[in-house]
Amino acid sequence: MIRALRRKFIAANMLLVSLVLAVVFAVQVFSAYRRAEGQVTRAQTQTLGGMVHATDHTFRFELGGPPAAGPEPEGPEPESPAEDRPQPRDFPSAPTFAVELDQAGQVVDLMAGPGAEVTEDTAQGLADQALARETDQGDLAGQHLSYLLREENGRRYLVFADNSMVAQAVWSQAGVSLLLCAAALLGFFFISHLLARLALRPVEAAWTSQRQFVADASHELKTPVTVILANTDMVLAHPDDTVACQSKWLGYIREEALGMKKLVEDLLFLAKGDAGGDRRPAGTAELSQVVNEALLSFEPVAFEAGVTLQEEVAAELRVPGDAGQLRRLVVILLDNAVKYAGEAGTVTVTLAGQGDRAVLRVRNTGRPIPPEHLAHIFERFYRADAARDRGQGGYGLGLAIAKAIADAHGGRLTAASDAAEGTVFTLSLPRRSGG
Repeated sequence: MIRALRRKFIAANMLLVSLVLAVVFAVQVFSAYRRAEGQVTRAQTQTLGGMVHATDHTFRFELGGPPAAGPEPEGPEPESPAEDRPQPRDFPSAPTFAVELDQAGQVVDLMAGPGAEVTEDTAQGLADQALARETDQGDLAGQHLSYLLREENGRRYLVFADNSMVAQAVWSQAGVSLLLCAAALLGFFFISHLLARLALRPVEAAWTSQRQFVADASHELKTPVTVILANTDMVLAHPDDTVACQSKWLGYIREEALGMKKLVEDLLFLAKGDAGGDRRPAGTAELSQVVNEALLSFEPVAFEAGVTLQEEVAAELRVPGDAGQLRRLVVILLDNAVKYAGEAGTVTVTLAGQGDRAVLRVRNTGRPIPPEHLAHIFERFYRADAARDRGQGGYGLGLAIAKAIADAHGGRLTAASDAAEGTVFTLSLPRRSGG
């Protein structure tokens, strides 16, 4: 499932990036096309200006603008060295040529710009094709030529320009864009792969935890169900016996059913906590009273286990939250401490205010928790000593429930364990103002 989800994540990212890159590069190619087309149009306009000026015998193909004002010289224009003659400036960027047409559409004058070689017959044929289209501007199919038809000073002019540069610019920009797009997509593929791993890591952890949770819950429920079925078969095997005769088997059934009931209730509590999000329990709890009540109820349990209870509880410490849930948390910590304090062990409970926090510590003697297990003791169904915990009636959910209650109250529950100090659980909760 996680692999399929990761593939979908990468595919979705790649699709979105591909669409964005396609739009960006389409805009770039269109811009290149418009620039090249604009250069062709400017070349035609410049050539048209040169043709008009040349027809007026002002100058030949000097494209800088109209002639300077002043009287025209009389007589023939004297020859001047080539380097002294007016030179064309701002030549068109595309090869162009222009023709002047009479009213019948015949070429009466021809002027070819730099890079253009055309005969009068060829120019006439091209002019006929342009005039047949009956538009002032367009392209000649198969000729790689654009034409511009204008009337200036009562004369008709046709300007032709080589528009192959437009296609060259478009294909050049498209080639560059495709290379950049391929490189960008390749790079983003690896980035998406990394992002998918990072983004789906919490999902993968939750999925793994859920699968483990279901497997562990199924395993825990399998044993009592098996016992209940076995004892039920024993009862049904002696249908004529009285209830008193069957009391042993019925007692086993009841015991296992009660265990299942507790397990289901714990599972439901954790499930509700998972569904509740960050919503904190409302109200105010007298934490000092909660701890004292829990200690009082555990005195007989500790006495039966041969464990000494020591306590130091500060008075009138209040915290925001639900008193019932906090009492359950304290009971879980006390139950865990008494179970593992060892023979003639000691459980020490202290509650004190530290600034804006109320801190509860539950310490027990006994064998310390190995470091490799300490980091997992708040996980559901986790047991550092599976055989001993099951024998003492545990399912490995108590500390997970305690941690869930602490988190729901905005608190923090931690554990430390070593041979010198024993095992210490520390609960830190925010205090209610004035408490």
